[in-house]
Amino acid sequence: MGISHEIIDGVGEVVIDVPPVNALNVKSWFALADVVHALGDYEAVRVVVLRAEGRGFCAGVDIKELQNDADRHAIIGVNRGCHAAFKAVYECAVPVVCAIHGFCLGGGIGLAGNADVIVASRDARFGLPEVDRGALGAATHLARLVPQHKMRAMVYTATTVTADELHAFGSVLKVVETREELRDAAMAVAHDIASKHPTIIRRAKESLNGIDPVDVNRSYRFEQGFTFELNLGGVADDVRDTFGEK
Repeated sequence: MGISHEIIDGVGEVVIDVPPVNALNVKSWFALADVVHALGDYEAVRVVVLRAEGRGFCAGVDIKELQNDADRHAIIGVNRGCHAAFKAVYECAVPVVCAIHGFCLGGGIGLAGNADVIVASRDARFGLPEVDRGALGAATHLARLVPQHKMRAMVYTATTVTADELHAFGSVLKVVETREELRDAAMAVAHDIASKHPTIIRRAKESLNGIDPVDVNRSYRFEQGFTFELNLGGVADDVRDTFGEK
């Protein structure tokens, strides 16, 4: 359990397995960042597949850790940890393929939105429940998955979209019927990429990042400032407590 990885035929496979809902604490966010970064720097790795075990891909941050955070160290840590993990996916020297099943919420959107390719099972749901959790953030990454006004509506209402909707937008490459098919579908895409000349693929990743119209790292840090403000003001605590009671 936790964040594990292995290398199979040039594919670095990273697995999130943090029961019950793959909500990551500070330590896990940094561990994920370290693994993805290291795999990208390893010459034998030509592509990375990021997937998860359990009920869903990722439920975001561990709210219980934040609720027990009397001195604000956890919110600082999780802000930095999420930023590090999202940045590692975006800046990974090789393409990152995300395999999404079940829920992809909050921090899960940060990971998926910064990936190069997304494959999902039909049961996948994507969204930012941050407003209902006393936080903000990852709209930067959601905006890479859905059109601008759809993103705004999703942030304000904390509603989700389906894998089929994202497939229609073009942000999900392929939708498979069941979770059991998901890993094979992601690996098929990964092996296709891995079959290309490795130096060209690495330069392609670097060049595509270079033409992005939005600096995702800086944009997300700007969003995080408002999350920290909500925590300092006590508003986030009140909302999280209400969520916990529900």
